[in-house]
Amino acid sequence: MLAKDSFSSYQNLAIEVQDNGVCVVTLDRPSKRNALDTATIEELVQFFSSAHRKGVKAVVLAGKGDHFCAGLDLVEHWKEDRTPDEFMHVCLRWHEAFNKMEYGGVPVIAALQGAVVGGGLELASAAHIRVMDQTTYFALPEGQRGIFTGGGATIRVSDLIGKSRMIDMILMGRVYQGQEAVDLGLAQYITDGSSFDKALELANRAAENLPLTNYAICSAISHLNNMSGMDAAYAEAVVAGVVNTQPAARARLEAFANKTAARVRPND
Repeated sequence: MLAKDSFSSYQNLAIEVQDNGVCVVTLDRPSKRNALDTATIEELVQFFSSAHRKGVKAVVLAGKGDHFCAGLDLVEHWKEDRTPDEFMHVCLRWHEAFNKMEYGGVPVIAALQGAVVGGGLELASAAHIRVMDQTTYFALPEGQRGIFTGGGATIRVSDLIGKSRMIDMILMGRVYQGQEAVDLGLAQYITDGSSFDKALELANRAAENLPLTNYAICSAISHLNNMSGMDAAYAEAVVAGVVNTQPAARARLEAFANKTAARVRPND
């Protein structure tokens, strides 16, 4: 079982370990609208580098207060007055954190509210599932700030909504919210109530899956999408060969064969 004190050395992330292996990871800088400074990025790298190895079965990623994340800590960036080389390496650490999320093999469900802006949207887009509430709004205001995306928007946000819409968001400062944001792919779920409650429900459900199966879903799919069609087909067959013959799956397959497993039914 995952120890309750497995993650006790964090300052900018509040981490709660539940009995079923689900971790609630909360950005804990509400006075800054949970803007991402270098210390927070380092903590994200640290957490997601070890989550699978420590036995985390699923993650709810949330923001404390009224906002999920307002993006890059612009005050820190302004005060640091970085050289191009220095900021390039800042960006590379962002990519390290977000790649650990996307490719780490642990389901990450983001609970979104308020601002999901700039780097906050880059962070959210690295999650496997995004749940928004009625207060959530998405934007890439870098164009108006005189800066450019550095945490993967040109990759992940473009993949979610298409290159043209991503360019429009950053060029014009366009804001998306409500059902339109879901229809575009910025989130998969929208709730009238708490996005956190829905995200936790989904994380608990994901944690019931076999860990190796979740690893394939939350790592292999992203890798496969980076490959050519022929390479992806071969790699998918290899992954399926490993996952679909795992001993832990035998009982679940037997339940299906014996008609005692839950069946897939239409939604009510």
